[in-house]
Amino acid sequence: FANITVQLPTEPTQEPEDAEQQQQQQQQQAEQMQTYTFRDMDDAKFAALGRDNPKLLMALLEAAQTADKAAWQAFQADLSTLKLKRQRLNGQLSDARSLLDQALREASKREGLAAAAAAEGPITPLKTSSAVRPVRIVLICGFESFNVALYNAAAKRLKALAPHIQLKVYSDRDIASRKKEVGIALAGADCFFGSLLFDYDTVEWLRSQLTTVPVVLVFESALELMGMTRIGTFTMDPSGKSKGPPPAIKKVLSMFGSGREEDRLTGYLSFLKIGPQLLKFLPGKKARDLRTWLTVYGYWNQGGLQNVVSMFLYLTEQQLAPAGLPTPPPPLETPQTGCLHPARPGHYWASPADYMAWYKKEGPLRGTDAPIVGMLLYRKHVITDQPYVLQLISQMEAEGLIPVPVFINGVEAHTVVRDQLTSDHEQHEIAAGRLDRGTLRRDAVKVDALVSTIGFPLVGGPAGTMEGGRQVEVAKAILSSMNVPYVVAAPLLIQDLASWSEQGIQGLQSVVLYSLPELDGAIDTVPLGGLVGDDIFLVPERVTRLASRLHKWVALRRKPPSERRLALLLYGFPPGVGATGTAALLNVPQSLERLLGAMQAAGYDLGDLPEGPGALEGLGEALLKTLKGQEEPRTVSRGTQGINALGAGPAAQWGVQPAAAEVSPQHLRDLLTFPHTWGPTEWGPIPYLPDEDALVRRMERQWGNLLSYRGINSTTRGTLLVPGVQLGKLWIGIQPLLGLEGDPMRLLFERDLTPHPQYAAAYKWLQQDYGADAVIHFGMHGTVEWLPGSPLGNTGLSWSDVLLGPLPNVYLYAANNPSESIIAKRRGYGTIISHNVPPYGRAGLYKQLTILRDLLSDVRGDPNSVGALKDAIAGNVEASGLQADCPLREGEEMSAEQAAAVGDEEFLEWCDRLYIYLQTLENRLFSEGLHILGAPPSTSQMAQYLGAYYGDALPSEAVEVLAEGQGAERARAALEKAWRQPAARPAEAPADASQLLKEAESIRSLLLRNREELSGLLNALDGAWVPPEAGGDLLRDGPGVLPTGRNIHALDPYRMPGPAAEARGAAAAEAILTAHREQNNGAYPETVAINLWGLDAIKTKGESVGMVLHMVGARPVKEGTGRIARYELIPLEEMNGRPRVDCLCNMSGIFRDAFQNVVELLDDLFARAAAANEPEHMNFIRKHARDLERQGVTSGNTARLFSNPAGDYGSMVNERVGAGNWENSEELGDTWAARNAFSYGKGGERGVARPEVLQTLLGSCERVVQEIDSVEYGLTDIQEYYANTGALVAAAKNARKGKNVGCSIIETYGKKVEPKELEEVLRLEYRSKLLNPRWAQAMAAQGSGGAYEISTRMTALLGWGGTVGYTDSFAWDQAADTYVLDPEMAAQLRASNPQAFRNVLGRCLEAHGRGMWQPNEEMIDKLRKMYGEMDDELEGVK
Repeated sequence: FANITVQLPTEPTQEPEDAEQQQQQQQQQAEQMQTYTFRDMDDAKFAALGRDNPKLLMALLEAAQTADKAAWQAFQADLSTLKLKRQRLNGQLSDARSLLDQALREASKREGLAAAAAAEGPITPLKTSSAVRPVRIVLICGFESFNVALYNAAAKRLKALAPHIQLKVYSDRDIASRKKEVGIALAGADCFFGSLLFDYDTVEWLRSQLTTVPVVLVFESALELMGMTRIGTFTMDPSGKSKGPPPAIKKVLSMFGSGREEDRLTGYLSFLKIGPQLLKFLPGKKARDLRTWLTVYGYWNQGGLQNVVSMFLYLTEQQLAPAGLPTPPPPLETPQTGCLHPARPGHYWASPADYMAWYKKEGPLRGTDAPIVGMLLYRKHVITDQPYVLQLISQMEAEGLIPVPVFINGVEAHTVVRDQLTSDHEQHEIAAGRLDRGTLRRDAVKVDALVSTIGFPLVGGPAGTMEGGRQVEVAKAILSSMNVPYVVAAPLLIQDLASWSEQGIQGLQSVVLYSLPELDGAIDTVPLGGLVGDDIFLVPERVTRLASRLHKWVALRRKPPSERRLALLLYGFPPGVGATGTAALLNVPQSLERLLGAMQAAGYDLGDLPEGPGALEGLGEALLKTLKGQEEPRTVSRGTQGINALGAGPAAQWGVQPAAAEVSPQHLRDLLTFPHTWGPTEWGPIPYLPDEDALVRRMERQWGNLLSYRGINSTTRGTLLVPGVQLGKLWIGIQPLLGLEGDPMRLLFERDLTPHPQYAAAYKWLQQDYGADAVIHFGMHGTVEWLPGSPLGNTGLSWSDVLLGPLPNVYLYAANNPSESIIAKRRGYGTIISHNVPPYGRAGLYKQLTILRDLLSDVRGDPNSVGALKDAIAGNVEASGLQADCPLREGEEMSAEQAAAVGDEEFLEWCDRLYIYLQTLENRLFSEGLHILGAPPSTSQMAQYLGAYYGDALPSEAVEVLAEGQGAERARAALEKAWRQPAARPAEAPADASQLLKEAESIRSLLLRNREELSGLLNALDGAWVPPEAGGDLLRDGPGVLPTGRNIHALDPYRMPGPAAEARGAAAAEAILTAHREQNNGAYPETVAINLWGLDAIKTKGESVGMVLHMVGARPVKEGTGRIARYELIPLEEMNGRPRVDCLCNMSGIFRDAFQNVVELLDDLFARAAAANEPEHMNFIRKHARDLERQGVTSGNTARLFSNPAGDYGSMVNERVGAGNWENSEELGDTWAARNAFSYGKGGERGVARPEVLQTLLGSCERVVQEIDSVEYGLTDIQEYYANTGALVAAAKNARKGKNVGCSIIETYGKKVEPKELEEVLRLEYRSKLLNPRWAQAMAAQGSGGAYEISTRMTALLGWGGTVGYTDSFAWDQAADTYVLDPEMAAQLRASNPQAFRNVLGRCLEAHGRGMWQPNEEMIDKLRKMYGEMDDELEGVK
């Protein structure tokens, strides 16, 4: 930037009042230019310039780029690499500081324990009756590392009481850091004691070490490890495959418990208590040894210092080295379940009913109407006196909630909720006779909400999960009967506070807190604290957040609908292209009308909204037009005065009122400032103490001083405008823009670390000033959940948490997207309400394609006519752009000249291939139109759903009968009649036809329940529990994803890939390798880049992971519960002579965050592959790792899993394309590489910048692989495909100096897994969708939303041209014909969404300007004229 001079016009001193004054100002600006010269520039000056004068910065960038484009591009790439390296070094420095802090804490803790021991005084040793030998016991604890201090205290007490007993205590983390020491201890041990050990590597290592240890006791751990339990003659199942208790116990276990399957483990606990007494009367050593085992378990289960000491004394005397020690006292018992309260320390109430009887007399909030919250606590934490337990109870009370704290072992959670807690809803249903009381106690306590501080599933808890036999349906029945919010909020027991605050919740901890509870319908997960060293600490600020959200949910239940103040947010990003009021797959205007009608019927205050059938028709589009008008800059600059002057426009006739607000900069500062009294008491022992103005300072670092800020939605007075409209107590607005598209600070350097001031002001205004009881995010998807912050596990500094605050967030989402919806659920506190996808259509044929099909039918019917029809066929192939799809021979496209020269026989063979291609095209499915919320399918739409689902399995005649609801018997008659036709494929109906028709009837019934989308949303607004369901789509996942209106969730990440996904992934990978070798003289690719996306991984159960495994040559290894614990290398001799292919795994942010366990397993796989002693020509992972070593890259040379920075999402390539801010594909490839240079894996590999490794892998990458998981989201439908897959191809080409990079597309929603080349799929998709009149008409009929969908696909067409050079002229020619030159279509788009239509015109002109499309001058002149007219219209000139 040195010595660059730029000129800018002077800024006007006031806003123009009319067009004439605006023109005068523009003329004055042009005449009065300011000149700026830059002598030098550094990071700090650049950042300051971006904050203080973004227009000047933009001009500077443009000047630098224009001066030398090649130098500019090189500067961008070099600067990006340097910044990434600096970021990595800063991360390493931060890690070193954390380790130092931890060491200082541990030293302080040791000093404290020593002082406490000294204060205790001397302990008198116990007397022994005989000579003793030393007894060596090694104890290793896993998930109960919080008990390490307790066990160490027990070791000291034992040493004092019985010096011959030597107890060495470790946690499972010590195996990684002190493995040699632990191994030596185990080698000389007489007894091993382990608890809650699940990590696969830990378990496998211990199994190898324990073979010679005489006595092994393992409790509540991995089945393989518990199977090694042996004490005398008593052993567990050595195979580790036995589920549940030992066979000896099973014989008498049936005497205990309720007899219900889900209560089996609760009965088991009852038996363990009484078992030792029963076994006293049974003779024989086996019974005695079993009794010893049960007694030891009883001591351990009861916990506490006295019990642990007594346990080891008892064990030593009974089994290890009897020395005549006095018999230790029996276990000091604590109830298996019960209630507690800080006001009565050491006292336990037997039941919630007893507790509430006390509370009503003596409880701190007695006599108030404070919400009552059932709280499930982990018994282990209660009996070991973990301080956070009582602290949590006290703080919940301080926050105005009455806690009912019930401690449980974990497996009894469902019995407590089912039998001892109830709700107003449940009691009402019982009284009405709609619900059976069952096991519910008559003194059950009514609660307003449920909070689990344990996590795991409600039924079975930790044990249920580890056995893999979850009772999901039982949990649903219990929670639907209660029908109150079910929230998981717990301290982290597997992860420390420092790693949570710095990197987010990871691995198994995320499964325990999020994945498993979500299957039960849990919402609003709030981590409450975590480990510091081996101790559990609470973060009170997080308890405050939990309490505030519970208050809001309960308030919704208690307020009648007419008193609830609600906010509904629509979307409008990106700006200027007609996106306002749109959502993916949803007709927003008509869906709004249906929701408003349902709310009106439910009693909500919607002002003067008219009633009656058809009364709301047209309101949706009118609302959008009004809201779009509020975006006009001159209106915004005048603030609320401008909005009020604008009025409600066309929506006024329905009683809509303008309802904007202004937030002053000082008020925003106040809203973002933490209470000045907050300190360590509120924030807990997190690694840093935030200042009260920490959020304000972060924002001002990015956007400048708030008091002088003038930017997005600023008024002339400097206030921040929040535009919107009002219907009674419902406020409707557009979610603020995430940022300015094209903003150089975002595109060139790094993503904003904060939202902009008006974004924050809008949400804070909704919370504090408007006083919303809940917010509705209307459709897929908004941006608040994607804001910077912790990747998983919100902290008080996560922007989504800051801006949503206590607001219940009812989030409408497409059912087929469980991937992105979990981000909304986890980061945005979204209670998801799913909606269906639009019906499926068959592409059919049109225009020249129809003519071509008829010509081919003629020539195939009469081969003698081939000579006469050659010219016509060849001409239509050229006109349709089919030459590349159906070449005459490899590398030879068909033309009129070729047709004349080729022989008739070869031409006929080519016609057969062309005919098959047209059949494929004709039968391709697409998503037809947009879905309307709560609208059941019409008969024709029902036929489309069923026809697409069953394909050839059901003839259209049977489908039509089923769609009409005529029943299975009539459908069977139609089926048999169709199959009796001579052309029918089978001779008669298959044997399972009855089952197939019954399923089809069921699917029809489920689709008709689309109405539950509205009732589900209203139930959520009632503060009720929303039933959970797996997300997915009908075609891929079957009827299990129906009905909609559910709180959708993802899958258990520890089952990825599933068996079928592994097989399909392997088949796809093998097909890709075969196709690649055919194109490359039999050579294997050294590196294949495979995109790992959250959505396709969830919907396919991990087929993309299966592809990676096959490429590398690996397979999953499962432990006893069925959980995948490792990906092991397949020996080379089993791989049929092929090498291990290296894989560059490009992860979406969702995959990275949702499947951290898979990321760690893959990282471990690549490390072991690189270390395998194999020839480099047979192991490309090893070859490339050693190449990097030779280049001096010794750290991270096995990194293969790359993504965006931690907590950040997207390649930003689509933003550059959308803004037109790019020059060539090389620049877009560099942008992708800069945004995806962050490595993830085991240990501290959490977003470490490794640009050198990425570039090396890209340099050897010969092929990119992308899955397409659904009909709705193809390559041409959304921006993410070209922005990631296309840009990845561009980045690889850059690294390979322009060498070819192939791209394989796998469409996984079909039965076959045949890879296709990228350009082939692009052509198929464009022909079946964007260029298809049927698709175009269906989409245009959807109004403003449909026009926007068309517009986005035009942008994507440009994006594919920019990234991979896709420039088929037929695509642009036919798109222009369909949407611009067709007067009726152009008028329709222009009327419904003028901004979207302008974008269609603009993209055509941009394609021409960039050399992607060469239409004639007449066409370009017409496009320019139309674009100018649209510009004038939108600027208010016409």
